[in-house]
Amino acid sequence: MGDDSHSWTAAPAAAERARSVLAAAWSCSVTAEGTREELVGAHTVGDDGRVVVEVPEDSALLAAAICAPRGEPSAVLEFADVAPVPLRNRIRSRLWLAGWFAVEGERLVFTPTRVVLRRPTGSVVVDLDEFAAAVPDPLTTAEARLLTHLADCHADAVERLTRLVDSDSLHGAVRVQPLAVDRHGLTLRIERARTHGDVRLAFHAPADDVAQLTERMHILLSQATAASCPRALQRQRTDGDG
Repeated sequence: MGDDSHSWTAAPAAAERARSVLAAAWSCSVTAEGTREELVGAHTVGDDGRVVVEVPEDSALLAAAICAPRGEPSAVLEFADVAPVPLRNRIRSRLWLAGWFAVEGERLVFTPTRVVLRRPTGSVVVDLDEFAAAVPDPLTTAEARLLTHLADCHADAVERLTRLVDSDSLHGAVRVQPLAVDRHGLTLRIERARTHGDVRLAFHAPADDVAQLTERMHILLSQATAASCPRALQRQRTDGDG
């Protein structure tokens, strides 16, 4: 198998994760009436989870919204959650919203009637009421900057954190990179020659802002420093490394 996985502890609920994907996404794919359009920087998300899309007057989406019976599913929106750090298999999850467009002025407003979140552990249908009531993780908009800084400037800290990982999970590891962070914890991607796995390091308490995240990370690093040192990552080049 190409992947292995480990239990995620203290992880965001599916509805919160779905709203976080929406909040972070800069682009989306829209399929409607047999047409497919790639939109970049054209959508915003309301507090209730409805998606507002700015489209040109000659857009096929506008025609589809006008012609579709109101309240019937008329489109599917797809969002990809891409890890900001370069690593193997960067798509962390995908979010699909099925629903209908309504024309409001010069904008299209999309109301979802079905929400599906697909992660490596499987797909889940998100309850619509929970989706509408959920809010994005408070670290969502800062995550890309935080993870790239951690990977680029603190590789030693990332390797130190592997002391908190079960030694079996590090067997054959050639590289460890930060994959994701949210208010509940940090996820590391462990890459081997031809496989990879993800390990979750949970915080002792949720972090509601970057200042609290910094404090949570210092605690993890202190725990790692006090932990026994695992077998060092393999440094030699291995055929098939990505």
